[in-house]
Amino acid sequence: MINYSNLDTIERIFTRLSQIRFKSPGFPPVRAGGLCLYNRNFNRPGKLLLGKIFIGLLPIIISLTSCGASNEEKTVTVKLSGWQSSPSEQELLKQVIQEFEAKHPQINVKYETINEQYMDVIKTRLIGDAAPDVFYLDAFEAPLLIKNNVLEPLDSYITPEFDVRDFQPILLNAFRSSDRIYGLPKDFSPLVLFYNKKYFREADLTKPPTTWNELTDYSKKLTVDRDRDGRIDTYGLGIAPELARQYFMLKAFGGKLSDRQGCAAFATEESSKGLELIINQYRQDKSAAQPSEVGASSGTDMFAGGKVAMAIEGPWLIPFIQKDFSQLDFATTEVPTINGKPGTMIYTVAYVMNKKAKNKAAAWQLISYLTGKQGMKSWAKGGIAFPSRRSVLADLNYDRSPQQAAFVKGVEYGTVWQTDENLPIVNANFNNQFISALLGEQSLRSAMQKAQITANREISDTSGLNCNSR
Repeated sequence: MINYSNLDTIERIFTRLSQIRFKSPGFPPVRAGGLCLYNRNFNRPGKLLLGKIFIGLLPIIISLTSCGASNEEKTVTVKLSGWQSSPSEQELLKQVIQEFEAKHPQINVKYETINEQYMDVIKTRLIGDAAPDVFYLDAFEAPLLIKNNVLEPLDSYITPEFDVRDFQPILLNAFRSSDRIYGLPKDFSPLVLFYNKKYFREADLTKPPTTWNELTDYSKKLTVDRDRDGRIDTYGLGIAPELARQYFMLKAFGGKLSDRQGCAAFATEESSKGLELIINQYRQDKSAAQPSEVGASSGTDMFAGGKVAMAIEGPWLIPFIQKDFSQLDFATTEVPTINGKPGTMIYTVAYVMNKKAKNKAAAWQLISYLTGKQGMKSWAKGGIAFPSRRSVLADLNYDRSPQQAAFVKGVEYGTVWQTDENLPIVNANFNNQFISALLGEQSLRSAMQKAQITANREISDTSGLNCNSR
């Protein structure tokens, strides 16, 4: 196939030939525009000389007329892996990918959804050099992969036009280490307080709670045995007894998860003060419930099904209610303050590049589109999570939406679900012991001490840190 865009180059070559003065008489000018290489008026020496020149230029001509075509036809494949929280999320991402492929016809995106044991699959593939070129990475897991040097730093790909300063700093920093950027956050999901407006009216509550003390009082009033059979039909608050939800409460009185060395350090009086708020509400007031106690599988199910009047949940709950529980009259507000301080949890996920990606330039094109202003806006319109770029967040007017404004405010003071590469160890041991304290099987102090000791033993064994004395 001829690449006609290169004919002007060929024409310039023959125009230059026509300007050469040959000693042989009768050599006529070469008509370059028509690429006329033969003229019956040429004398024999002229014909021979031109023939030799043409033969010498023939490889160049072939190259100029064919290389463009091969480049145009050649495509590369970029493998992308992630998970989905709902079918609508997957469909939305596919639409954005189709938009990208339409703008970049030379790049084919092969998308794979991994919903079961996602990080175990990714880690195994990274070890076996079979990982995708681009993949989702939760901030929770980012420090470990960055430390193991399996992610491509993105700084050299980022241009001023990409406008990296547009990202929320707290989100971008979750994927930064030693002043290098290893991932670009695609979105974020803060927690807010959802409340059932019908139940509030029945309890003569005219406004949502703004402090945790108010929330505790509200929970008691909203805990109701409707049919008077001696069993609670609606609890005031739905809870999830796990560190991923309680971390900000642990911090409210000055507690922390780990020290500067990286050892677990949460078995303190300061940490316990925040956690006791949940323990007391569950055990003493009996105004809070776990999903399993009301026949639900999650906090989402508890609230949408009317089993609890309030729940601290993320933006994923809104489309779930709109789709399956459209008659539910609900509202959202910021999580009530604890110890006079605002607080919530923030979950964020980035697109990262495999350091051994086969097509890094194409992989970056995909990442830059998905996290660029246009691609992110297309993605964020679905309302599943909030855009990590401040300009896109402003364009979509989420801060003016009655149901979504509380989420936007949370990014100003929330705690990102991340510490260091030892967080998975700390998280597992905390959860194992905290649930037993919640159920009254042991005191909170005893549970936290056991969790910390076990976590530090495992950290010492796996990282070489000397944490056993903690």
